[in-house]
Amino acid sequence: MSAESPPFDEQARLAALYDFDILDSGRERAFDDLAALIASICDAPIAVINLIAADRQWFKAEVGLGVDETPLETSFCRHALLQNDHLIVRDTTEDPRFNCNPLVLADGGIRFYAGVLLKTDEGLPLGTLCVLDTRPRPDGLTPLQMQALETLSRQTMDLMKLRRAVKAERRSAEVLAATASKLSDSEARFRVIADSMPQMVWSTLPDGFHDYYNARWYEFTGTPVGSTDGEGWAGMFHPEDQARAWARWTHSLKTGELYEIEYRLRRHDGIYRWTLGRAAPIRDEDGRIIRWFGTCTDIDDLKKIDEAKELLSQELSHRIKNIFAVISALVALSARQFPEAKGFAKSLRTRINALAQAHEFVRPHSEVSKPHIGNTTLHDFLAALFKAYAGSDGAPRVVISGDNAVFDDQAATSVALLFHEMATNASKYGALSNDQGYITLDTRAEGDRFILVWTEHDGPPIHEPPTRAGFGSSLATLSVEGQLGGRLERQWLEGGLRVVADLPATALSRRRAAQNVA
Repeated sequence: MSAESPPFDEQARLAALYDFDILDSGRERAFDDLAALIASICDAPIAVINLIAADRQWFKAEVGLGVDETPLETSFCRHALLQNDHLIVRDTTEDPRFNCNPLVLADGGIRFYAGVLLKTDEGLPLGTLCVLDTRPRPDGLTPLQMQALETLSRQTMDLMKLRRAVKAERRSAEVLAATASKLSDSEARFRVIADSMPQMVWSTLPDGFHDYYNARWYEFTGTPVGSTDGEGWAGMFHPEDQARAWARWTHSLKTGELYEIEYRLRRHDGIYRWTLGRAAPIRDEDGRIIRWFGTCTDIDDLKKIDEAKELLSQELSHRIKNIFAVISALVALSARQFPEAKGFAKSLRTRINALAQAHEFVRPHSEVSKPHIGNTTLHDFLAALFKAYAGSDGAPRVVISGDNAVFDDQAATSVALLFHEMATNASKYGALSNDQGYITLDTRAEGDRFILVWTEHDGPPIHEPPTRAGFGSSLATLSVEGQLGGRLERQWLEGGLRVVADLPATALSRRRAAQNVA
């Protein structure tokens, strides 16, 4: 078999050789003893544990040579790699493969060679265990010597594998020690950071067993260290909140969803304060949850501020409603005094009532106070909103056309704020500021988008766009882009203002979208 077509994958062989990390390593007594033993058994002046790299041959152990490596071109052992198990050359001067080798031609040169492959468990040859002599041996080795050469070659490979395992074990121990040191430092840093945070920080095992709280938790609750481990934390909640918090936490543990809930937590003085609890899972490379980290944030003061703001908002709204009611009553009273104005008074009261209804949608709301319209259609909602801007004959001056959509109260405030602002501006400066102007509102569904196009007609001509945006316009933009997740574009055309609201199709009925996802 020629050297150009070896019976193995040379690249895999070299990779296996370097995997043993033995090339250029120092002398080791165990390998030296093997070389000496085989030299003695075979009565040979030279014995070598030889490893063949890509461009060199290197001796892990040798007897009778006094060097660590020789040129690959003069190597007998590289020929052994092309044999099945071993190579024996009884007289090198008569072998055409070696009779021109400088090691043979030299005075007192090599005349005999016997080598057995050093092979991995996968059969990849790494080198040889060989003996050499300065005189020919026509009879080769005795059966006992050959058996010893084969046995000791296996022992050499076992020793190399043991050496690799010990080195790997040593590396693993070093890595573990370094990792443990890093983890210790990391844990110390984490505790310093966690203890300096204003929030209460906690951690659990994958099954939800609480095993860590920072100093802020014990400072706030006044509980002894370790007393709230496991499920002891649940007893710190207000009795009315315990079942709800436990159900939400159990759901997060089962699904891996983020945990977020507001509950009342007992302070060290026995007072319950509103707290925002949040937690997120930490996952390994395979996606398995290995730990949960969470925080508790005292939001009691914020809740009280929000309650005060809501109370003020409701009081102001109540007073504004009373003003609308008083104005409507005054109009009705005036109509009784002046019967000829009865039609005018009826139309005016309709507009006043429509404005009162629109006000209820556009004023600031909390989750408790926001109006609930249930499921209706966008066109019906807008038609009711625009009643306040009807013509003197009661005909609508905002004409709605196009695709309709299911509409719910989660989008009502944002949509009402947008179009109430545009209708108010139109009545001041645009198409609704004279008797001839009107507005078309075209609504259309386009894939996963819903487009609303507001176009003003026959109003005062526009010579140039305004130099600044008022508070109401900024609020309308915020409603579309911030609350509804869409885009708002204003085009100041000479014939009238054109506004395009480009919304996600799901923005008008978020409740239904959520149900479809579920």
